[in-house]
Amino acid sequence: MESYYRYSVSAFILLYLCVFTIPVVFLNFDHFNPFMNFSNSTLESPGPKFELQRLIVSTSDQIRAVGTSGSTYDHQQLNRNTTLIRETKKLSKEQMLEQGLARARASIRSAAIARIVRTTSFMNDNDVLVGDVYRNPSTFYQSYVEMERRFKVYVYTEGELPIVHDGPCKNIYTIEGRFIHEMEHGAKRFRTNDPQRAHVYFMPFSVAWMVKYIYTPLSFDITPLKHFVSDYVKVISTKYPFWNRTHGADHFMLACHDWGPHASQGNSLLYNNSIRVLCNANISEGFNPQKDVSLPEISLIGGYLSPKLIHPPPPNASRPYSAFFAGGLHGPIRPYLLQHWKGRDNDMQVYEYLPKNKDYYSYMLESKFCLCPSGYEVASPRIVEAIYSGCVPVILSDNYVLPFSDVLRWEAFSVQVETTKIPRLKEILSAIPEEKYRKLQEGVIVVRRHFMLNQPPKRFDVFHMILHSIWVRRINARPNSNRS
Repeated sequence: MESYYRYSVSAFILLYLCVFTIPVVFLNFDHFNPFMNFSNSTLESPGPKFELQRLIVSTSDQIRAVGTSGSTYDHQQLNRNTTLIRETKKLSKEQMLEQGLARARASIRSAAIARIVRTTSFMNDNDVLVGDVYRNPSTFYQSYVEMERRFKVYVYTEGELPIVHDGPCKNIYTIEGRFIHEMEHGAKRFRTNDPQRAHVYFMPFSVAWMVKYIYTPLSFDITPLKHFVSDYVKVISTKYPFWNRTHGADHFMLACHDWGPHASQGNSLLYNNSIRVLCNANISEGFNPQKDVSLPEISLIGGYLSPKLIHPPPPNASRPYSAFFAGGLHGPIRPYLLQHWKGRDNDMQVYEYLPKNKDYYSYMLESKFCLCPSGYEVASPRIVEAIYSGCVPVILSDNYVLPFSDVLRWEAFSVQVETTKIPRLKEILSAIPEEKYRKLQEGVIVVRRHFMLNQPPKRFDVFHMILHSIWVRRINARPNSNRS
């Protein structure tokens, strides 16, 4: 009789759960654990962990580095795996975070299938994402909304000024200091003081300031930088459980200095597992776009955008020059460019250094195409300067993963030319039909907002685009049900 009573009660409970709860939400992901185990939601590490790019990028597109052949990072068609999420009781904070991410993935996946932007959710007309510059605007928008709704970042308080909690906010490494400053003193929507509520953990050291304060000039010995990073990771991993819980896979650093990748070698888990947000996004030097983030290099002289670039001329304004470049002989590509085009053609305004009576930004505003060759490292501030000036960027680089490639189609607002074809540069640019050029320039105008540094930050500007790129990597961190 007692066993029969237990059986009846169990049957009643099962019937109640089936009728009165929302039992399941289905998701489709490629290479994602088909059955999430919320009882053990640590991140699997090492190995591939971040796959939301497969949802944001249309299946026919590829994300690969500029100047590389083949499809190293092809985005193949999604497998129809199924993730089952059940309502659970008394979840820990960590389990609740993972459940929230699972719901975000479901929402994003739904938008990816529908490919329709729900305009009723827009706050104003400026939030509309339209045009060929986006791989999938509906998916991007839904992912962005989910980021705003859920994403929380914990900023470690360990470390002392000036190397930690500060960075350069002007000139060549502007973006490094501005991001650190915003995370330290702003970003109220995204920052949490409770590390248990965080999706990711930010290590706010500045590689640019390491070079300034602990590097011996002209020594070319970057060992002190590696030691600093090693010591910092040792401190936070000893004091807190979060680094050891995921082997650093939900931690990130940000650096615009050329030596950012080298500094990250101070800790092998940071180098191999963590999210490294780097201007020097060179796949030949270990940059991994599946987990790392390409950071746009932004140079603001004196910390401010030139007044000439605040309001660029309209698309129909006269641009008498076909192309423009001015810069020093840094790295292997620029000497090759100057060898073939410096002073050779009035239509191709190519200088090593501009004469004092010439204005750099005026040339950009008067040129249809702005040449953006790499220097010693792959990134160049000229790309963003070109976008600011309404000039179509011409990317001359090898092995460079362009910023925000998860959501932006660079081919819709830039021209990418293999460095070996620099001698044919004018021929290549002249062959672009006027209609296509106008389309490219329209794309430049559309994406400008995504590269703007605003104070305070605005929706979809460069600060939020960087955060979204980090969110993309984190949202696909795969829970490992096999580790205790």
